[in-house]
Amino acid sequence: MPALQPRIAPSILAADFAHLGAQVREVVDAGARVIHVDVMDGHFVPPFSMGPQVCSALRALELDIELDVHLMVERPERHVADFASAGASNITIHAEATPHLNYAVQQIRELGCTAGVAVCPSTPLDVYRELDVDLALCMTVNPGWGGQAFIPSSPDKIRRLRALIGDGRELEVDGGIDAATAGPAAEAGATLFVAGSALFGADDPAASYHAIAAAAGCSQP
Repeated sequence: MPALQPRIAPSILAADFAHLGAQVREVVDAGARVIHVDVMDGHFVPPFSMGPQVCSALRALELDIELDVHLMVERPERHVADFASAGASNITIHAEATPHLNYAVQQIRELGCTAGVAVCPSTPLDVYRELDVDLALCMTVNPGWGGQAFIPSSPDKIRRLRALIGDGRELEVDGGIDAATAGPAAEAGATLFVAGSALFGADDPAASYHAIAAAAGCSQP
């Protein structure tokens, strides 16, 4: 399979929800075609965040975007149908969150979405030897705690993960991604870069988007 082109996925977890539609339109106008939706249940990770209603609201904006849903929830197989119905394009679940990982991946695909599997920084990569996934998400911070710095050893893990999944599958990175860290992640083999506070916390989100896209090697930021 051919290598994928790098893309940036702005994470709305860092957005101002009072102006969510306007902020999403701003990054889409800057070039974003993937919007990342972080879902937290207060169990698998400490915070609560958003539910399928947010996906439905994003779809109602009628933008040409993919919705990349990242379920940081226990037993995600109980929730994937709701997010698929709400308009998710891809649903990523955590390897650590369910004993029925293969079943959940199949379920996601049967619902018409692509299926991703994420691993926390301390989780070995061997799980990917046992799975056929469309997307592999390598967390570059510990999930659930905001404001963390990119883990310095992440590029080595990204490189090893790329070797496991091959060149034709999406390798996503999430956590501490900005114009300084996107380049090393890209060099290691990442193709989809989740950026939250570096975008929506910036004075000029569009300019920040272009800077991260340039660092990641996006051909059309």
